[in-house]
Amino acid sequence: MADPLDAYSRVVSSVAAELLPKVASVRAGQGSGSAVVFTADGFLLTNAHVIGDSRAGAVAFADGSSGDFTVVGRDPLSDLAVIRAQTATPPPATLGDSDELVVGQLVVAVGNPLGLAGSVTAGVVSGLGRSLPARSGSAVRLIEDVIQTDAALNPGNSGGALADSQARVVGINTAVAGVGVGLAVPMNATTRSIIAALIRDGRVRRAFLGLVTSPAPLPDPLRQRTGQTGALRVVEVVPGSPAHRAGLRSGDLVLSAGRNPVGDAQSLQRLMFADAIGQPLPITVYRNGALVDVIAEPVELTGSGV
Repeated sequence: MADPLDAYSRVVSSVAAELLPKVASVRAGQGSGSAVVFTADGFLLTNAHVIGDSRAGAVAFADGSSGDFTVVGRDPLSDLAVIRAQTATPPPATLGDSDELVVGQLVVAVGNPLGLAGSVTAGVVSGLGRSLPARSGSAVRLIEDVIQTDAALNPGNSGGALADSQARVVGINTAVAGVGVGLAVPMNATTRSIIAALIRDGRVRRAFLGLVTSPAPLPDPLRQRTGQTGALRVVEVVPGSPAHRAGLRSGDLVLSAGRNPVGDAQSLQRLMFADAIGQPLPITVYRNGALVDVIAEPVELTGSGV
């Protein structure tokens, strides 16, 4: 019978062998961190806070090669940024899907903490569905479905890869929340849309609705009627916002938006991209025992939005 520790070691070492060459050390201005090669033509993914306001910097790889990079685009509200190396890069890492993760699953963190190149730590997914506030100017947004892991993370790991046992990048390490707790921005459909926008436009245009919500379970009769188990309770409606003009109220239970069920904050936020700006958005809420339909028209989120 194979020793479980040997099997564990083989998995971690194989992930390390696959990803270490593909995770660069990054220096930009006064900041430093890590970045992951994700295309064959030199694009790397990192954290927005790693590059800050810099327009360029330097990357170094495990094989000793190094060079400059330029910033393609950054999005502080997701804490993601895309940079492009001005030198040859290793083959790209494979991007996975964080929606397939389960609590207790083995994950491996690869980065360059504390100036130490090529650091690997391993642990498990200790929590899913966490939220991490991100800010750009006075605009604040929650990064939803953040991955919590007990794989040790230190300053400099930010921007590095969080990978599954198949060496697929399922998250970008972004924060050290406390001793033994690390967080990573998930790699999912929403993240991929953000990355595509950064490569195409250098920024992410978002729609602004003006709702502050929190997840809430549905009462049994409503659950049976709609087939949904959860919705979003409106905690606050921003005065003068599209939601306010549409007649939404604090206490409303948002069941659907754009004719799609809404069960968590991400299901609403994933609608709030460029395509939604200036377009009618049908919203169904539960209010005082009745279903109420309204039409809101999101506007573009600016630095003064919420």
